Amino acid sequence: MAKILWVDDEIDLLKPYIMFLEAKDYNVIPATDGQEALDILSKEQVDIMFLDENMPGINGLETLTRVKNKYPSLPVIMITKSEEEHIMEQAIGSKISDYLIKPVNPNQILLTLKKHLETQRLVSQASTMSYQQQFRDISMQLNDNLSWQEWIELYKKLIHWEIELSNSNDESIFEILKQQKEEANERFSKFYQKNYISWLNDDSDDSPTMSHQIVKNKIFPLLKANKRPVFLIVLDNFRFDQWRALKPMIEQMLVVEKEDIYYSILPTTTQYARNALFASLMPIDIKRNYPKFWIDEDKEGNKNEFEPNLLEENLKRHRLNIKTSYHKVLNATYGTRMLDILPNFLQNQLNVIVYNFIDMLSHARTESDLVRELASDENAYRGVTQTWFEHSPLIEVLKYLSTKDVDIFITTDHGSVKVNKPVRIKSNKEASVNLRYKIGRLLEFDQKDVFAVKNPMEISLPALSIMSPMVFARANDFFVYPTNYNYYVSYYMNTFQHGGISMEECLIPFIHLVKKD
Repeated sequence: MAKILWVDDEIDLLKPYIMFLEAKDYNVIPATDGQEALDILSKEQVDIMFLDENMPGINGLETLTRVKNKYPSLPVIMITKSEEEHIMEQAIGSKISDYLIKPVNPNQILLTLKKHLETQRLVSQASTMSYQQQFRDISMQLNDNLSWQEWIELYKKLIHWEIELSNSNDESIFEILKQQKEEANERFSKFYQKNYISWLNDDSDDSPTMSHQIVKNKIFPLLKANKRPVFLIVLDNFRFDQWRALKPMIEQMLVVEKEDIYYSILPTTTQYARNALFASLMPIDIKRNYPKFWIDEDKEGNKNEFEPNLLEENLKRHRLNIKTSYHKVLNATYGTRMLDILPNFLQNQLNVIVYNFIDMLSHARTESDLVRELASDENAYRGVTQTWFEHSPLIEVLKYLSTKDVDIFITTDHGSVKVNKPVRIKSNKEASVNLRYKIGRLLEFDQKDVFAVKNPMEISLPALSIMSPMVFARANDFFVYPTNYNYYVSYYMNTFQHGGISMEECLIPFIHLVKKD
């Protein structure tokens, strides 16, 4: 039973209203002035407060200020005879939840209560019913022979429901969605595996745009048109659901001109996918054409230290003789310092800014119990990303750019997937350490569990030797060696990993933003 604190110096005249609400199973606690209301709040918890604006002693606005200072989350509904603008502005500035103009009728009161006390429950019920209606359609789609475009639309649909139902009180419906998404990931992984090699050899519309094509196909045409500065913002390890979580905040500043998804190459890691993005070349071609800008899997060194060099060579190959800048933001201090020089970027035709926070969060979640608790599930993982964005230098960059006539693109190199199914694999000590793909000699695995490529050159990747195949984990799988098997299964279970094939890793957001008119 919801508790209502109703504060009015003529509370006796409101007896019929109180009886009406009590008949609807609400518990109404009356108070005749602001001080009495504060005394009541100090002794017991209430769910909502009706507050008369015009009272002797501590008036409504002063009471509101004191209540909000001590109980900021308590919904307060102001009831007033006055429609004067300054009173309403003052009340709204003090964070009232709603206001009603006297005289009010009982149904107005009831609707206001439902709006503020039951909205979450009603929205949850409506969302659950809507998903139940969509469940059958999605299940039928999963049994169809979907094209690469249809997989994008299906993934968007699943993400929509995952976010929509994330705060649902109905745990069973969320579990059904989780199982449906896992089934979709299994089918997507097989679809990707079946078509991947043919995509790499086909530049037609029958194949999706991939990592090594996205800058060439989407950014370079704008640069050649030479209309206005372009900002390419790359958030390492940024998923489409995380974009959807940030989208409402970004739309307050900018217009989403287009919301695209492209396909990542394999492995879905920074070394391969992001180098391909900046070079507009597959890794084997980077090594062949620019050997000094490529570090092999088995060699020591920062595998992504040559991104600005690869971008520069890419621009030269495409005859784009333009002013550019490249900045990699690894910490908040550098990100804040960069804000001071942001106006200088407007003199360049292309500006690239790489942010590494989300990738660091993913790795920290694996290694830190505290971070695991903060990002315990998909919804919490999105929530931590939202919190970072709200307080990051990036939001200040976007605020500044929202006032300028520029094109802004937000994208990433790959996503990550929450793994929960261990797959045994054997190898020698030289094999790569990634949990979602392995390359090395003498790999032993069950063919049915993986996407195996005998010669990495078949998928345009540098081969370590003719005896070094490459295998990729699919859906929610992760590789574990037989040695200390149970320990490593427990350690990596339900962590976010990347490198393999899943919708989360392979379907990459590519967002075009422009200034509001």
